[in-house]
Amino acid sequence: MTDEPPLRRRAAQRRAGDEPHSLPVSAPDPETVGPDPTPGGPVPLLTPRDGTPAPVETPAGLADLVSRFGAGTGPVAVDAERASGYRYSQRAYLVQLRRAGAGTVLIDPLPLGDLRTLDEAIADAEWVLHAASQDLACLADLGLRPRRLFDTELAARLAGFERVGLAALTEQLLGFTLEKHHSAADWSSRPLPESWLTYAALDVEMLTELRDILAAELERQGKEKWAAEEFAALVAWGAQPARQRPDPWRRTSGIHRVRGARAQARVRSLWYARDEIAARRDSAPGRVLPDAAIIAAAEMDPKDERTLLMLPGFGGRSVRRLVRTWLDALADARQLPDDALPVSPTIDGPPPPHRWAERDPVAAARLARCREVVTRIAATHTLPPENLITPDSVRRLAWIPPEEITPDTVAETLRGYGARGWQVGLIAEELAVALAEPTA
Repeated sequence: MTDEPPLRRRAAQRRAGDEPHSLPVSAPDPETVGPDPTPGGPVPLLTPRDGTPAPVETPAGLADLVSRFGAGTGPVAVDAERASGYRYSQRAYLVQLRRAGAGTVLIDPLPLGDLRTLDEAIADAEWVLHAASQDLACLADLGLRPRRLFDTELAARLAGFERVGLAALTEQLLGFTLEKHHSAADWSSRPLPESWLTYAALDVEMLTELRDILAAELERQGKEKWAAEEFAALVAWGAQPARQRPDPWRRTSGIHRVRGARAQARVRSLWYARDEIAARRDSAPGRVLPDAAIIAAAEMDPKDERTLLMLPGFGGRSVRRLVRTWLDALADARQLPDDALPVSPTIDGPPPPHRWAERDPVAAARLARCREVVTRIAATHTLPPENLITPDSVRRLAWIPPEEITPDTVAETLRGYGARGWQVGLIAEELAVALAEPTA
């Protein structure tokens, strides 16, 4: 357990004899744990135990916290806030940390940029994050890269908890409720309101306690080695930037309504015009021009300002100021020769499952058998099927199985798709049986 001092419960009366912040001696069983382990009901967690710290934004302040965290003990709770719905970039606009002996700090990375001195100070510590894959890339951009980590969300999935959000787990396992109403805020704005800073500090307030309970539960279920493999994979690959999709414009919401290559060219032209402006402004693309407006213009192909501005999504002042840009993009698509129009993309991998029965009924039957195996084994081990093995791996295996189907060849194929050892050990043998043609 953490060696931090007990947490003072706020905004609630304690019963006589209650400790201010007592944790269960043993981890709760997901099958029997109730939503309220705290006598008298969940306690709203409104204020960090040490108060809400002011963000660190100077080199001197950074040097001080580096010294404090280097001298701290135990795991380091880490979180970051981005502004995904507001900004084009996925950079961190606030970093939160907590460690026994060091307390909680909030870091404004905008005036500081490079946090490698902090990274060096906590390099030997285990980092505790919730849904680590969401934050590792933006932390790496600041020079923060864990060597060991514990992901409380992933741990809860492996342990079989149905609700794995931070607020749900904090309430279920620790008896405290967290407010999450600032999760979608514009964290790039300055100055950050005090209520936002309190929210951010509370996100790391209970992470190490939560980590201890979940680690004990994983050990009780015999899954601690599974978790270790998953966490090691996150350390190795989690900070990698997202793979760029070919033809990203094809993900425009509503594009399924756009018929014909010429109309798709209009979507493509408007999408790239918008993306260039969004990147230059560091603004979320949807705030420059909504997807719905792109689709409407692609369908109608307006040729003058008046017609364009009558379409849904083009009425805002900032959109109207760019009317020439949108008309030029549409004109570019109109002038393309036929051989420059979009063509159906080459699919890297198997087709969508709903087309399997028509294209290859034998493969469709293989996929059905493989899915049944995954679902059954996942249920046996109280796991979400997607955490036992990724659906994409199952589809690829069923579409093009190994030439010689054996547990070893199936295991080798799955490892090639990125499956961890514990996953391969649980499913390779039964998947080999499922892949084989059923005997008459």
